[in-house]
Amino acid sequence: MESTTLREGMLLGMGNPLLDVSAVVDEEFLEKYDLKPNNAILAQEKHEYICEDLIKKYNAEFIAGGSVQNSLCVAQWVLDKPKITTFFGCVGTDKYSEILEKKARSNGVNVQYQYINTVPTGTCAVLLTGDNRSLCADLAAANHFTIDHIRKPENRKYIDDALYYYVSGFFLTVSPESILEVAKCAFLNNRPFLMNLSAPFISQFYKEPLMQVMPYIDVLFGNETEAATFATEQSFGTSDLKEIARRICKLPKQNEKRRRVCIITTGDKPV
Repeated sequence: MESTTLREGMLLGMGNPLLDVSAVVDEEFLEKYDLKPNNAILAQEKHEYICEDLIKKYNAEFIAGGSVQNSLCVAQWVLDKPKITTFFGCVGTDKYSEILEKKARSNGVNVQYQYINTVPTGTCAVLLTGDNRSLCADLAAANHFTIDHIRKPENRKYIDDALYYYVSGFFLTVSPESILEVAKCAFLNNRPFLMNLSAPFISQFYKEPLMQVMPYIDVLFGNETEAATFATEQSFGTSDLKEIARRICKLPKQNEKRRRVCIITTGDKPV
């Protein structure tokens, strides 16, 4: 993309803003919290102290996280021009949200958070073991995003002005109605709507809202595990990744002007 074509607010993202607490750990730490080496889950009661544990016992690093916010930070780094991206998500009114906003804005992302004062900002334990990464997310405030936020005139303008839209599958656990509203806007204006399968449990336990959004998805991302789980849940009857991608591309689609693209990553192997 030529730099002269770039303008503020071209790419709009929506997801769960989390403060990543990241550290290199050993297999014993994974076993302690009943985690797999390469997976993404939502925190349960047994994970209540995982971030504190990481901070005390390991050299944990704080990063402005959440998959969509991370992606927008990388996009800003690549495009090297402030405020090309806009981000919606919900945070608490605490020191963690201050860190999140400061880091995201320093990366060039125009964050437009919804704030609540009853729940703390969400966190995500990022456990690195060799080439593997295990994520354990406590959504907290991120789980309280409401469609009212994107219906505010000043935020609706960001949606109307965007040319590309990116949402994580994780956000299906929070506000599927917000996803559908943005997806329909993309469809009506013939603009690309991009989504990510995010984790196997999304295809398993949020199948209905995922398939409601699917007709609006122009570009779908996922890794090999997520794609395989999606194929199983949709009774594709194949484990061949290329065939799974073809089947996904052939699922019903609203915008017939755009052919769906499916991108499946396979770790350190070719896409």
